[in-house]
Amino acid sequence: MSNLNRNAPAGRGKPERSSSAAGPGTRLRPSIANVASLAGVSHQTVSRVLNDHPSVSELTRARVLAAIEQLGYRPNSAARALASGRSMTLGVVALDTSLYGPVSTLLGIQQAAQRLGYFVSVVAVHSIDSYSVREAVRRLTSQSVEGLAVIAPFSSAREALTYLPIGTPVVAVEGDPEAGTSVVTVDQVAGARAATQHLIAGGCKTVHHVAGPWEWLEARGRVAGWRQALEEAGAEITPPLSGDWSARSGYQVGHVLAQVPDAHGIFVANDQMALGVLRALHERGRRVPGDVAVVGFDDIPESAYFTPPLTTVRQDFQRVGEAAVQILVDQLTKGEREQTRVVIDPMLVCRGSTPQPSSLGAHAVGA
Repeated sequence: MSNLNRNAPAGRGKPERSSSAAGPGTRLRPSIANVASLAGVSHQTVSRVLNDHPSVSELTRARVLAAIEQLGYRPNSAARALASGRSMTLGVVALDTSLYGPVSTLLGIQQAAQRLGYFVSVVAVHSIDSYSVREAVRRLTSQSVEGLAVIAPFSSAREALTYLPIGTPVVAVEGDPEAGTSVVTVDQVAGARAATQHLIAGGCKTVHHVAGPWEWLEARGRVAGWRQALEEAGAEITPPLSGDWSARSGYQVGHVLAQVPDAHGIFVANDQMALGVLRALHERGRRVPGDVAVVGFDDIPESAYFTPPLTTVRQDFQRVGEAAVQILVDQLTKGEREQTRVVIDPMLVCRGSTPQPSSLGAHAVGA
């Protein structure tokens, strides 16, 4: 109880509190001055520790960090931005979609940025075209973002990326390597090639392909890898059938393939379409993998619970996010934009939708 309440005359109401006083039980947010007082240092020293300045001794740094932990101090981001001239914010232009790949890519970027102490501001666009990208970048630069990641899986993105600010670090994620900017991508060709080779090794004389929409760079890469594997095996190459990434489109194409007598191996460009293919094959009385072996792409969380569990190609979206953020941080550190290309190998995950080789499980895919 405060001194005011303890000294109040009996029988009278409680003294009035100042409007600026904290309410009963209210815990004020600790300040940098509180940290300095507890650690026995100046507030300038606390600021140097927060900004990882090299002039602070290890003993002093440890004392300040202990005080921060004890008080539960959290730096005021706005105040730090004013003091340091940095927003510690990265901007992301992302596709407005619920598709697993783009959503997982965005999550990977957000998690990687957070681990390095950066905030992320996202602008979702309906298409990666010049106008949409310009507007998104305008909104992000108004927030003083320090770097830009554009999730750019379309062939049309090359022109759009030319409108990015010259002085701002930029990386295109799942972008076109010829776009003239830094790129982080998964090796779609190698993943598709491994999926097709797996089906051929399981006894399929040829492999039919259910492709994604042609405007997607990933769809093109997967067609290329599938075709390469068939050419290397001397197998017949049939025209790919296209879907729109949805289970519904896979279901429709699956009914077509179920009536093809030599369709004993099917490589599907994503797991959602593979789900539709599996349903169509079941309805047509084609056993998987007894009559038809099926491989998908992405390794969505539900793939292991399909009937049968789906053999698929896994993309490491966490590594994609880490590589993209690291490119931006490196550019910020060096003070110049570079053209860096990072290609991440996917992984073939073997499950019950294909005849199993002697060793089960996941297998890294080399280029």
